[in-house]
Amino acid sequence: MAESGEWITHDHEDMKQLNCVFTRVHRPQDKRVLDYCDRRGILMQSEIPAWGYDTFAGMGTEPDADILQNALEQLREMIGRDRNHPSVVMWGLCNEIGQHPTAYQFAKEMLAEAKRLDANRLCSCASNTSDETPEKDAASLMDVIETNEYFGSWAPGSPEAVAKHLDSLHTAFPNKPVVISEYGYCACTDDRPEGDGHRVEILGSHDAVLRCKEFVAGAIFFCYNDYRTHVGDRGVGALKQRVHGVVDIFGARKGSYELLREESSPIESFTVENQTNTFRLRLKTRSDLPSYTIRGYKLRGIFYGQGNIPIEQREAALPELTGGEEIALSLVFSASETPQTVKFDVIRAAGFSVYMRSWKP
Repeated sequence: MAESGEWITHDHEDMKQLNCVFTRVHRPQDKRVLDYCDRRGILMQSEIPAWGYDTFAGMGTEPDADILQNALEQLREMIGRDRNHPSVVMWGLCNEIGQHPTAYQFAKEMLAEAKRLDANRLCSCASNTSDETPEKDAASLMDVIETNEYFGSWAPGSPEAVAKHLDSLHTAFPNKPVVISEYGYCACTDDRPEGDGHRVEILGSHDAVLRCKEFVAGAIFFCYNDYRTHVGDRGVGALKQRVHGVVDIFGARKGSYELLREESSPIESFTVENQTNTFRLRLKTRSDLPSYTIRGYKLRGIFYGQGNIPIEQREAALPELTGGEEIALSLVFSASETPQTVKFDVIRAAGFSVYMRSWKP
């Protein structure tokens, strides 16, 4: 919120390269963030900073008036300012507030006000306690069930524990979609020294579970970047931070970056066969998470000849494809020599790469 316009653009351009189509923020953002998301196609869940179960410790049956009024004021300001942004598809009313009865009442009053102000937008409450007694959780009040899933990171547990947790949510709320509002790995404390390698392991194994659950409507990886915070576990002074991202605080990419990009792509597979510089290509879109219709996309191929110098480029428009569809097409190059490499790129309507594949003889 205090970054320059150039850095806001840098981060969100990078998120588009990661195939981000849906994100979430812990507090209302600079309007330049929402302007970018409107124009470039990132769906946004914007929320007020009502965070933490300690907020309601010691309260009676009703939330303290000053806490509730402060939250309602922030909610009204957020909705009043941002309701006309098409990128905002969901209001986040609170985050990780626990299962105290007062927290439930707080969320109930926030939901009523949000619906009074903006009746048609979805509302949510990201929970980190819905694995205990989901029916008592404030998330149960909302349009979608959001869960912050950190098995194998903040909490012990294997991918099997993830599957069990998701099944329990679906059993408790069979008529509501489930959104993973956070998942990933934070190498934040001395007892979690595995680093980016474990982030890769968590990302791949947990995504495999999410793809088996048809009721899971979306998943938000947490998070894009390592971030500076007064509750950071690494660094000192102004550089105190949490090591939670696929890029560091200066934007340098880690190994997990490419895996997150691949896992977040709507393209499931891409095969190449060369017949005398006529390339037969077969592309299939995902039928599971993340699955959505691709529209206005194109395929680009760049032919690299002797010395690995690019000498020819060909493009073909892709038809509209829904999830799970497969298409065969060809790119024909006029060059007579055998290529050193041909790089293929599936490109979104807005110009961002969604999937890359290199072919070598």
